[in-house]
Amino acid sequence: MGAREDWTRARDALVRAVSDLGFPPALGEAAARLLGSPGAMERMTKYLYYARPKTAEELADEVLAIRSEIDAWRERKASRQASAGLNEDIWEDEED
Repeated sequence: MGAREDWTRARDALVRAVSDLGFPPALGEAAARLLGSPGAMERMTKYLYYARPKTAEELADEVLAIRSEIDAWRERKASRQASAGLNEDIWEDEED
């Protein structure tokens, strides 16, 4: 299965879970767009079936929490890569 199909399958499952809780499907579609990746959407879908939030605000809070964790992870990854590159440059300068 390709990346596009994975994304579509994860989005459809998220929209279905949102609808099953009585929220408008558009809320699920908006959450899918904000989350962005199949993994994040699958995590949100699991949360919905486990926690069964009662309000759209609870649902939105979890979407934002997941998005925040993704963004923090990406920042840490970029920082580590920049640090590794800097360390490599320092070691090369010392060898010259």
